[in-house]
Amino acid sequence: MAGFHKVVQSYPEALEGLKNGMTIMVGGFGLCGIPEGLIRSVGNLGTTDLICISNNAGIDDFGLGILLKKRQIKTMIASYVGENNLFEELCLKKEMDVQLIPQGTLAEKIRAGGAGIPAFYTPTGFGTLVAKDKESREFKGRFAILEEALTADFSLIKAWKADTFGNLMYRKTAMNFNPIMATAGAITVAEVEEIVEAGDLDPSHIHTPGIFVDRIIQGQFEKRIEQMTIKSSIGSTHATQS
Repeated sequence: MAGFHKVVQSYPEALEGLKNGMTIMVGGFGLCGIPEGLIRSVGNLGTTDLICISNNAGIDDFGLGILLKKRQIKTMIASYVGENNLFEELCLKKEMDVQLIPQGTLAEKIRAGGAGIPAFYTPTGFGTLVAKDKESREFKGRFAILEEALTADFSLIKAWKADTFGNLMYRKTAMNFNPIMATAGAITVAEVEEIVEAGDLDPSHIHTPGIFVDRIIQGQFEKRIEQMTIKSSIGSTHATQS
């Protein structure tokens, strides 16, 4: 990796510099748009005491569930965690610190971090446990609480296409948290499905400019379906077996 050329050939190279106790942001929503290979590689490295910022915690044995199983996450900062039984167990047993944040607030905290904004006021959570120990202020008769921005040592994100300069394109709902996390990491690593030469992407379709991306690796993705609901015939609401 030299100059503007940001492609790396191995996961250890992509994660070079990741150390115990660091803060990582991990893109995705449920299992949609998660950097599967990068998460597995963090698990293989055995890095511990991580502070992990992600919308959710994956599922058991997949996505961030891999890191939970290996007890590599010390603190989880998230919004939705309902699909992971191990997460619930670790939280209830107080074996992992958990900070739950309203989803919109989480997104704005990350966006603010990437934009260099240290904090912002939001009415979301005022008068609830979310506001505990936080500064509040009244604006035109409406109260709001002060939320501090979030940044990370590493942002691990997933994109659809990249060029060798690090410009990224996302596909449909796999965009989710990935673009804002790309801006908020001291080192941003993008795992992508396809890498093309610089200049091959339509500039008007680039979602994340390469200035925000430090390393790119081409991955292989399983793309699991988190939940699948089927029906046996029109008008039926339940699957049947013969």
